[in-house]
Amino acid sequence: MPPAPNIQDRRDRAASEWKLDDEIVLVGCGNPIGIPGGADQCYDFRAHYEYRWLTNETRPGSILAYDPHDGWTRFTPAVTEMERVWDGVESEPEGPYLEELAPWLAKRPGRKVGFLGSVTEDVTVDTDLTERIRQGLMLVRRPKDDFEIEKICRAIDATCDGHVFAYYGIEPGLTERQIQIDMEAAFFKSGADRPGYSSIVGTGPNSVVFHFTPSDRQIQKGDLVLVDAGAEVDGYVADVTRTYPAGDKFTSRQQDVYDILLAAERNACDRCRVGVEWLDFHTQCAMELADGLARLGIFTGSAEAAVESEAFALFMPHGIGHMVGLGVRDASGAAPGRSGESKAAGVRVRCDLPLEKGFVMTVEPGIYFIPALLKDPARREKFATEIDWTVVDSFLDFGGMRIEDNVLVTDGDPVNLTIEIPV
Repeated sequence: MPPAPNIQDRRDRAASEWKLDDEIVLVGCGNPIGIPGGADQCYDFRAHYEYRWLTNETRPGSILAYDPHDGWTRFTPAVTEMERVWDGVESEPEGPYLEELAPWLAKRPGRKVGFLGSVTEDVTVDTDLTERIRQGLMLVRRPKDDFEIEKICRAIDATCDGHVFAYYGIEPGLTERQIQIDMEAAFFKSGADRPGYSSIVGTGPNSVVFHFTPSDRQIQKGDLVLVDAGAEVDGYVADVTRTYPAGDKFTSRQQDVYDILLAAERNACDRCRVGVEWLDFHTQCAMELADGLARLGIFTGSAEAAVESEAFALFMPHGIGHMVGLGVRDASGAAPGRSGESKAAGVRVRCDLPLEKGFVMTVEPGIYFIPALLKDPARREKFATEIDWTVVDSFLDFGGMRIEDNVLVTDGDPVNLTIEIPV
C-alpha cells in the first residue's frame, strides 16, 4: 500500500513556522471556472496546491481555517442535487459545512486574517500577514515527504512510458501533434490522471521555442525533436525533457552538441547535494556548456570569459531548473531574505536558495541557436569580440536541445528519479 500523508504533521509544521498569536488563517480550495460560451461546462478543476497540501482533499469551494487558539477546522459545501445528477457525486462530506464559516468568523471579530490558496470569501484580508504565512508555508512544503516522493515516482513511471514511445516512435512524416497525442495516451494507459502541463513537441525550427504548442508540422529528416512532457498523478507531476533525432541517429554536428549537453547535464545532476547554492549550480553548468561551445569555435575566448560577459546567455537564456512536486514548479522561489531577482550566467533563475534534503529539483540545461537572439544587430555589436559570428551563422538552422531530469536531494548521493527515461 502506498503511504498516506500525515496531514496533522504537515499542519503542525506550518503552524510552528507561522508562530501566530491571535491572527486567523483561511486557505481556499478554489472553485471551478466556467468555459466562456460553454453554458454549464467548466475547465478541468484543480484544487489550489496550498489547500491540497494541508488537507489532501479537492472538494471545490472548501475552506480550511486555522485559529492558533482552537486549531484547524475545514468547512466544505454540502453536496447539491445537481452534483448528484450531473456529476455522480454520492458521498456527503464531513461537516462543518461552508455556511458555518461566517458565524465562525463572527465569533472572532477584529482579528487579522491571512488568506492563502484561492480567495473565495468576502473577508477583509491583511496583505502583509498573507505574504508572511505564504512564505512560511512554502518553506515547509519544499522538502518532500515519503507520500509525495511516492506520488512523484508514480508520475515518473507514467512519464517514462510516454517518452519511451517517443524515443522509438519518432520518424520523418509524423506531425508534432501526433507525437503529443500518442505520448499522452501512454501517460493515461500507465495510470496518469492527466498531463502535468501543456506538452511541448518542437521539431526543426520549432525546437528553439521554449513553450511551443505542438502543431501539424511534419518531422523532416535531419530535424531535432525536442519533447518536454510529464504526467500527473494525484496532483504530483514529473517534468522531463528529451531531445531526439528524427531518424536513427543524430547528424555528426548534432551529436557534437548533444555530447556537450548530456555530459554537462549528468554532471549537474550529480551536484544536487545538500548545501549547494542554486545560483552557483547554474553557473557551474553554464561554464561546462560554454567550454564545449568554445571548443566548437563559437566563443573566441575562454568559457569563463563567455559566462562573465553574459555572451553565453544567448545560447541558454533560461534557468537551470526549479522545484517539482505538487505542480510543475512546486514551491520554487528564493530563500528568506533574498529578492528572487538574482542572475547567474546572465539570466534570472527561478530558484535562489541552498539545496536541502528532500528537495526534488529539475535539472534542465539546454543549448539553443535562436535566430531572434542571434540575428539581433545590437547583440552582434555587443559581443563582437566574444563570439565568432561566422561560426554562429552556420548554426542558425540548427534548432535547440534540452535534457531535463528530476533529482531528489538526499543526505548522501543525489537520486536521479528519471534516469530510466531514454536519452
